[in-house]
Amino acid sequence: MPSESPRRSPTPEMSRSPSPSSHDTLSLRALVSTKDAGVIIGKGGKNVADLREQTGVKAGVSKVIQGVHERVLTVTGPVEGVAKAYTLIIQQLVAANPTSPISISSPSSTHTSIRLLISHNLMGTVIGRSGQKIKAIQDGTGVRMVASKEMLPQSTERIVEVQGPIEAIGNALQEIGKCLLEDWERGTGTVLFHPGAAADDRAGGGRRSSTTYSTSNYNGAGRRSNGDANRGRGTPPSPGSPSQPANLRTQNISIPSDMVGCIIGRGGSKITEIRRLSGSKISIAKAPHDETGERMFTIVGTPEANEKALFLLYNQLESEKERRVGREQQQQELQD
Repeated sequence: MPSESPRRSPTPEMSRSPSPSSHDTLSLRALVSTKDAGVIIGKGGKNVADLREQTGVKAGVSKVIQGVHERVLTVTGPVEGVAKAYTLIIQQLVAANPTSPISISSPSSTHTSIRLLISHNLMGTVIGRSGQKIKAIQDGTGVRMVASKEMLPQSTERIVEVQGPIEAIGNALQEIGKCLLEDWERGTGTVLFHPGAAADDRAGGGRRSSTTYSTSNYNGAGRRSNGDANRGRGTPPSPGSPSQPANLRTQNISIPSDMVGCIIGRGGSKITEIRRLSGSKISIAKAPHDETGERMFTIVGTPEANEKALFLLYNQLESEKERRVGREQQQQELQD
């Protein structure tokens, strides 16, 4: 079926750097149920074909995985086209829900939601300094945005649920898309989420917490990453080590200086554990690399090992941010 986007491997993959000519092209992913995916595709692929014709975007849904009840919808094109496509898709989903008492004839008052998949590296761009950007989007469009605190299993993507009237969601997605394009370089190196990767985690009772952003004190710690830009610069295997993988890749990420200590841990315990669990070699610059005060982490290993290292590093950052927020709240309560 032309609407299906085949996934060759269940292993999470890295997003590639957009070419200079594609900076005005947005690729926006969302998590949908298997049932909703069927509505989006339509009989014989008719719905998704009509969507492409009406909006000029490319649209597809990830492959069905046995026992998994979620799929990934990907829409690619100009920001306006992507937002329009998602608006039409949401209208289809609401209209196709026979249990919904809400009439599709009044989209301005029809409340629903869409679960976007946003790179952890780009969350700071969407949220803005002290939550100013996300507050402006919410106030300007009338939506409510709820972001998960944790990254999805085996990925560096997080869910941002956009809630509100259908037309308002479309307007919000256009503003979100503009943010993502303005700082597209930060999304390079994202480990994309595949629903099948979450099956074991969910079966084990894993829970994902979320937070609602308004004027939050969130300080996006996920910083710019150059993905595979330095591919091939990894240290080659020595002649005496035939078992060492030859397909090493190098990836650089920048971490705020005040967060470096939490990643290293006391006596280097935490960074040593991340190296052990991932199998990647991780080195840390001794000094900031530019005026931002951030320090460069260089990760060298196989693609799979680097993905795991990124996941562990970002999780450590999230844990530290939550700890600091909790400490600030306690101090505020004491002062009050």
